[in-house]
Parts: sequence; structure tokens; C-alpha cells
Amino acid sequence: MSVTSPPLAAGGVESEVQRIRALLKQRHFAEAVDAAAALRGAYPENRDVLYLLALGLRHARRTAEALATLEEFERHHPGASLLYQERGHCYVVLKDAARAIEAYERAVQINPALPATWSLLEGLYKMVGNEQQRQLAAAHAKKLQSTPPEVVAATALFCDGELTAAEKQIRAFLLRHGNHVEAMRLLARIGVAREVLDDAEILLAAALEMAPDYLELRRDYACVLLDRHKHAEAIEQLDRLLKLDPQNIDYRVLRATATVGLGDHEGGIRGFTAALADTSPRSRLAADLHLSIGHSLKTLGRRTPAIEAYKQAIAARPKFGDAYWSLANLKTYTFSDAEIAQLEASEADPSTDELDRYHLCFALGKAHEDRGEYEESWHYYERGNALKRAASRYRAELVEQNTARQKQVCTHAFFRERNGYGAPSREPIFILGLPRAGSTLLEQILASHSQVEGTQELANVPRAVLDLQGYDPDLDNPRYPGCLVAMAADEFRALGEKYLADTRIYRSGKPRFIDKMPNNFRHIGLIHLMLPNARIIDARREPMACCFGNLKQLYARGQEFAYSVDDIARYYRTYLELMEHWDTVLPGRVLRVHYEDVVEDLEGSVRRLLEFCELPFELACLEYHRTARSIRTASSEQVRQPIFREGLEQWKHFERWLGPLKEALGDALSRYRERRHEPEAGPRRSVPVR
Repeated sequence: MSVTSPPLAAGGVESEVQRIRALLKQRHFAEAVDAAAALRGAYPENRDVLYLLALGLRHARRTAEALATLEEFERHHPGASLLYQERGHCYVVLKDAARAIEAYERAVQINPALPATWSLLEGLYKMVGNEQQRQLAAAHAKKLQSTPPEVVAATALFCDGELTAAEKQIRAFLLRHGNHVEAMRLLARIGVAREVLDDAEILLAAALEMAPDYLELRRDYACVLLDRHKHAEAIEQLDRLLKLDPQNIDYRVLRATATVGLGDHEGGIRGFTAALADTSPRSRLAADLHLSIGHSLKTLGRRTPAIEAYKQAIAARPKFGDAYWSLANLKTYTFSDAEIAQLEASEADPSTDELDRYHLCFALGKAHEDRGEYEESWHYYERGNALKRAASRYRAELVEQNTARQKQVCTHAFFRERNGYGAPSREPIFILGLPRAGSTLLEQILASHSQVEGTQELANVPRAVLDLQGYDPDLDNPRYPGCLVAMAADEFRALGEKYLADTRIYRSGKPRFIDKMPNNFRHIGLIHLMLPNARIIDARREPMACCFGNLKQLYARGQEFAYSVDDIARYYRTYLELMEHWDTVLPGRVLRVHYEDVVEDLEGSVRRLLEFCELPFELACLEYHRTARSIRTASSEQVRQPIFREGLEQWKHFERWLGPLKEALGDALSRYRERRHEPEAGPRRSVPVR
């Protein structure tokens, strides 16, 4: 086969790769190198081809060429552990112990399930006199030797991103051998990677019952609890770990993160700052700690020190996309010419990883927008969205199918038959809708009232939905919402009481509190059955403004519908469809508040909100921007200022590029103002509960 050979069919590539592996195994190195070089001509980015070519070149004693091939490998596949393992082998050949150690350390950082690499590190550490690291490497090697080979192999697949193959292999092992702690831990890690966090929590809890002294397992469990917003439970696990190892910086950082999750930002800042004192100032960890400090300072409204923290994060890691985006996401920060030049250079650098790159793109979009350079701005917003969407597993049809099921199950008759179900509390006020629709403004207005507490975007309702979905849910044929039909009155009451109990930790004792999770609009039926006397407010914004606001927003997590024109338009239309359904089957249950109306008539809108929530008028609600409180959303700086009209039609600066969005939204452009059942004026009568 020559370098100019036409591309092979997929099966042909695999068969040729297997042939090259066989040649290497037979020590026919020159022939293997020729075959791999020819195959690279047709498939220059193929991971297996680049790896086998480098391997063959090293065995053929062409080490410099092998290292050059590995540099090319790194450009295309920077997260592959075999790349760094092979680089370490090359430096061993060159008798460069320092570089070999650096390469091997990177390999096991990515993939700890490389027993041969740990053994090589053990020998190299011994050679350079690093006894502490030698012992650590020896312990890793010994642990892998005592782990079943099938689990080691599945772990290696997982660490190299082969989730499907790893899951298939580890499930087969568990079926054959029954419960095994390492196998259960790996399956839980796969669950976390797939965002199936409830399954991961169950697996790790069961594994801890079998191995309560396994510290890494307990650490994994604490991380899953954090991801599920079970901050108090995470702190309980982390305190157990810190009792055994009080100086462990990883445990300390996680403890500070959980503290922030409970709303104690001052405590979190103290924890992050203490960890910084024990961290190298130019390390990735130092950058992450400065970023976390900045986020907490921003939430507390301390803008100037937040900016300084974000800049320190960039000083620690100059291409740190998240830190640049955090500056842009303040909405009030202006980048200098020098900063924009550095942003553009970092984004264009081929060695910048994808996570940093799309953060840099969104920051550049905001920087150019603020300068009125709308074409450049749209270029970067569009590029950032494309990169983020490519990394997402979002499926719009699943949301649409769930909407159809909600409409099928949650009928007027369904609710009439269940009148009076749920816990009777009037404490919760749900503000929901789409992100970037004004919900933070409504929250700030209501949280300025003496009887109302603002919390955050609480994950408790989505978590209840996950629990109703059950273990290992089938996303194409889910149990929820169909399972609601078979549930009894006491089950809904228990869900409501659990919600109230679990959210109490975010509150300080005021009579009412706000849950501002926007996606809760998908679960209004469940909320009504759990908490029939809760107030529900739909924050709505004109479709073009709302969808454009989402397209230029990079979310810390979730909201995966926001990264393409088609996805956000479909989501907005689905939102309208479902809200129209709730209006029909639960007439008057939801108060709709249009952002544009609040801007044009603040006092009238405030009085309408307070009347719906059965709260007396207080002047502080009109002066909401003076209220000092923690605000964790993207609009945190904006709602600390008086209301402004300039933001109503910012999207029109980009209108020439938004034709596809208008077309995709269709009649939603006019339909969003329609209202079938407006809540009656005056206090809403509480629903008697059985």
C-alpha cells in the first residue's frame, strides 16, 4: 500500500491496523512502519495508526521520528494515555529519566490502570532517589496486580474514553462474579461520566458497605453527593476522610466546595484560601482555587475582589478559558486591547484544549459585542456554540417526547381526581421558565420582601423526578410521568414533605422561600401534586431576545439545549406547548410575568407578584437592587443595578445572522403572548389537603 492509496472502508482500516499489530508482535518493525506510514497518509488523525507508527519507529531505533509522531498524536488526541506512555518509553531509550518520569506521570494521571507504567515509574523513582514516590508507584502496581485483569482492562478503557466498551466489559464481569468492590466502583464512575448520578450513588453506597475503610471509594461517594446537590451528606463523608487525613488538599477543597453548596460562601472562601497556601502558585489547582474564590466573591456581590481572583486564575494558567469567561460573565467587565489579543492568541493556539477553547470563544464573543464589533462577536459565539454542541449528548426529541407524555398523563380529569393531594405548605414560591428570561430579576424582587428568602436554583424537584424514573432508566421509554398514575395520595404528600425537609438547609427561617430552577416548568404537574398551595410563576421573555440570550451564554452545567439555533428554538416551542397545556388543565395555577412588562411597569408588576403570593406590599421590592444577598446565576451583577431597557432588543444588533432562528421559532414569535387562564385577582384560596 502506498501513501497515496485511496481511503479504506471502516472494516478495512481495522483489518489493516490488526495486520500492523501482528507485524510488530512478530518483530517485523520496518515492514510495520512502512504499513503504518502508508495508512497515515489516508487517515492522518487515526489514533491507532499514529500510536502504532510511533511504536514501530521506536522499535526500529528511529526514536526522534517516533517522538515527532507522538507530537502529531498529541495535537489530535491530547487525552490518550498511550501517547504519554509511549513517549515515556522513548525517553527511556534516550536515557532521559526526568522526561521519562514526566511522560509516565501524565500517562497514569489520565489512566491509573497501567500496571507496567507504574512498575517503570517505581524503577525510575528509585534511580533518581525519590523514595516517597517510589513507594507510591509500588503501591499502585501492587494494587493492580491484585485486581482481576478484566477490571484492570475495563478501567483502562474507561480512562481512555471508551465508555461503552468499558461498561459492557465490567457489567459482564459483575454478572459472572457477583458484587466486587472495584468493579462496582468502576461502574459507578461510568455512571458519573454518563450523568446517571442516582445509579452511581446507589452503587457506591453499596460498595462502601462492603469496604468502609476504602478512602478513594468514599471520596468518589462524596463527589457524587456533591454532584447531586446533597451537600450536607457530602460534608459528612468528607469530614470522615479529613479526620483520617486532615492535610489532604483534595479533601479540603471538596469540603470547601460543599460548604459553598450550602450557601456559606464566606466559609467556602476561607477553605479555598487555606488550600491555596499549600499549593504551587502556578499550578492548575491554584488556578481552579482562584476561580472558585472568584465565583463566591461574585455571588456575594464583591465585584472588584472577584475580578482580581479571576485575574489571578489567569496568571496561574494563562490559557484558562473558564477564568476569562468568568470575567465576561460578570456582564460589567470590559476587556482591554491586550486582554483581547491574548484571548485571540490562546483561542487560535492548536495546543489549547477544547474545554478552554470554547470558554475562550464565548469570552471573545462578549468582548467584541461590548465594543460594538458584532460580526466578530457572532463569529465567536457561533464557534463556541459549535464546539460545545459537539461535546454534548443532548437529544431534543427526548424533551419533546416527555412533553407529549406529560400532556397524555396530566389531564384535567387526572388532576380533578387527585384534588387535595400533597403537603399543605404555602412556603415555596417556584419561579420557572427558560434561562435568560428574567427569573433572577423576579427572584431579587421577591427576595427583597421581609417574609421571603431567595435560595438558588434548587435541584430537589429534578432529583425527585430521577427517583421516580427508577434504577437504570430507559431514556427512550421512561417511567415518568406515567408512574404518577399509580401513586397514592400519601406518596405525593411524602414527596412534598421530603422537598420541604431537604430544602430547609438552604434557608434561614423566613416564612416563604424561592426555588428558581428554570427547568421545573417541565414538572408543574408533579409540583402541583406534591405542594398544591405553592405559588408558581412563569418568567417569560420575547422569543428572539430569550433565545439569543441563551445562544451567547455558556452555562457551568446543564441547559444543553442552548448551544444551537435549532435546539434552542425547539426547546422554546416545546416550553410554550407545555405551558399552554398547564394553563388548560390547571387553570389559574401559574402566574405569567413577561420580562418586558416588568421593565415598562415595575411597580405594577411588583404589586401583581406580591398579590399573587399573598404578600403585603413593601417598598424594598421596588428598590430590589439595594438588597444585599447571594445570587448565583449569570444575571447576578445585572440585578444589583436599577432596571434598564437597553437589554430588551440587544439581539437586533445580530439580526442579520439570526434569520434561521426566526424561521425555526415560527409562530412562537407571536404565540408567546397568548394567555388562556389568568390567575384571579386577590388571594388564591389554599387547596385543602387530604
